[in-house]
Amino acid sequence: MSSGTIQEHQIEIRVRYSETDAMGFVHHGNYATYFEMGRTELLREQGGNYRQMEESGLLFVVAKLSTHYIVPLQYDDLLVLTTRVKKIGMAKLEHEYEIHRDGQLLTRAETVLACVDRNGKIQRIPENIAGSR
Repeated sequence: MSSGTIQEHQIEIRVRYSETDAMGFVHHGNYATYFEMGRTELLREQGGNYRQMEESGLLFVVAKLSTHYIVPLQYDDLLVLTTRVKKIGMAKLEHEYEIHRDGQLLTRAETVLACVDRNGKIQRIPENIAGSR
């Protein structure tokens, strides 16, 4: 990504009832979906498109996910998810995430994505995504 490329993006997420557990808190499995939404919209804002990348035979797979749950998310919360590009390597892409509600930090997370082909073999991240590392 060149120096003019967007390195951070925010989206709003409204917690749906189906995303919560019996205690009314967001089930931990849904956080990964939120982070994927953030990455997808960040890439879209940068002019990229996951679908086109997949059609060309390249995929980003989650190699690592680390989440720090600070305050539980609850049904009907209006959240702001900030997604940032942390680092771009030859074949991996690292992101940082923060989830806020009314300005309060609720969750921090990081992912490491690996660029692979359909056979799972590591591939170089395309230039239109990587730009100047």
